[in-house]
Order: sequence, then structure tokens, then C-alpha cells
Amino acid sequence: MMARHKRLLLVIGIVAGVAVAAFLATQAFKSNVMFFFAPSQVAAGEAPPDKRFRLGGMVEKGSVDKTPGSLDVRFLVTDFKHTVAVKYSGILPDLFREGQGVIAHGRMNGNVFVADEILAKHDEKYMPPEVAKALKDNPPPPNVPAANGTGGAP
Repeated sequence: MMARHKRLLLVIGIVAGVAVAAFLATQAFKSNVMFFFAPSQVAAGEAPPDKRFRLGGMVEKGSVDKTPGSLDVRFLVTDFKHTVAVKYSGILPDLFREGQGVIAHGRMNGNVFVADEILAKHDEKYMPPEVAKALKDNPPPPNVPAANGTGGAP
């Protein structure tokens, strides 16, 4: 075999190896991607019913229901337009409370979002960009304080 053919086979082998590596990396990223959905998007049926995703919004005041003697908790997440019921079994973050921002990781089970991880807002001013956008698109009614603490009324 001529040197020219050997170089050609080497180049083809390298290109094929890079293509296979790129394909495998893309497949790994696809399986680990979790999209964010607001309660309004879930209510509109945009969230995948069979895949994990992130649900974000505000914990509705008066909606937290903890089961005594267990780690089970139920609460409602709202974007002030629609509300989604959430069920979680585990230790809640210290900053989790009613009226605060939250992101839950999990999947839908009928009309209930079954979360396997809960993330709470960690200070007065920070809010995940996805939650801030969802709440900006659906401002709270005048009698509900806004997420930035300024209140819903001007």
C-alpha cells in the first residue's frame, strides 16, 4: 500500500472516531437535559408527561401540607395565573416557605407533580431567571406581594 493510501485511511479513521465521539456526547447531553416549565406551561400541556423537568414558581400561601410523622409534604406552585400541585417526600431546604420562589425537579403523575428534589430561593433579591421571567409574564394580583418584595400594587 502506498504512503498516500495509508495517510488517507488514517484521516478517515480520525474523522470517523471524532464523529462517533460527538454522537455519543450528544446522546449523553440529551439524556441529562432537564427543561424548565412554569405552571402556566404545564397547564397548557407543554411539559412532557413522561420525562423529568423543572417546575418553578412561587409557593402559594396557605398551601403547604406536611404529613405528621413523615417527610411527605404537599404544596402548590403558582405563577399567579395557574397553579400546579406538588408532592415531595424528603427533607425540605431550610429556606423553603410559603410565598417564596421554588424550583422542583421531577415529573408529572396525572395532575400532580411528583418532585424528587426541591430548591429554594436563597436570598432576598436572587431569583432563577426562568422563574423571574415566568412571574414577569404573569404579575401577581394587587393583594399578593410580588417576588421582589415591592408588592403587587404600584
